[in-house]
Amino acid sequence: MDRALLPSRGWSRLPALALALATVLALAGCKTTTTVTSTSDTAETAGAKPEGDPHKRAEVRVQLASGYYRKGLVDVAIKEATDAAQIDPGYAPAHGLLGLIYMDLGQNRQAEDSFRRALQLDPDDPEQNNNYGWFLCRTHRERDALPYFDRAAANRRYGTPAMALANAGICLKQAGDSQRAEQYLMRAFEADASSPVAKFQLALLYLQTHRAERAAFYYELLAKSVDPNPQTLWLGARIAHARSDSLNQQRLAQELRTRFPESAEVRLLNRGAFDE
Repeated sequence: MDRALLPSRGWSRLPALALALATVLALAGCKTTTTVTSTSDTAETAGAKPEGDPHKRAEVRVQLASGYYRKGLVDVAIKEATDAAQIDPGYAPAHGLLGLIYMDLGQNRQAEDSFRRALQLDPDDPEQNNNYGWFLCRTHRERDALPYFDRAAANRRYGTPAMALANAGICLKQAGDSQRAEQYLMRAFEADASSPVAKFQLALLYLQTHRAERAAFYYELLAKSVDPNPQTLWLGARIAHARSDSLNQQRLAQELRTRFPESAEVRLLNRGAFDE
């Protein structure tokens, strides 16, 4: 699986939950392709006094758990989310949140159980479908993942259908199906032309399938919309190399070495690994 999945401003490395909670784009391997529902700011929620309604109490616990996890307090986050699931066993977001946390921790059995419970409770929830689809992709069940991505993208309640479509494209590319991956990534781009994920992945796919001019087209769109980071600069250098554009290759390589001298991409550059 490609490490560079999600180019974004800043490229901070946050847990999966931070994407939706902080409304920022980040790069953390596959983790940034998941979403979690959050209805209010955690800081405000922390001082709230929930009523006796178990659903509302569980909702507050989930919001607190999300905030703790965003801060790296994993054990506390798991406890809060578990408490939420016990307060209201029918509250799907509590189980979905546990699924995300366990997925990020690599505890796949617990993650699967939690995701399945969330979907049992709310089978149409687009976030849960997207997240479980990504879990299946991460555990190399790409074909099983596609129906969940499709269900998420088709749901009119889902505010980010491009995310699910891009996830499906990434998943298909991982499975070696470049043709269908291209179709999904194009649909993601059409759904949200500002999506850095779609642009990055299209540029990478076209580079990998030896269509350097098309790769350059999407890379130029990407470069205009995000701040430079190791992954985008290295992708640009690779595309320039494929096009025999030595001037741009040298420019991007120099910027990469200057700005991110300790990055893995510089090590690849130093090895001349343009075709890896």
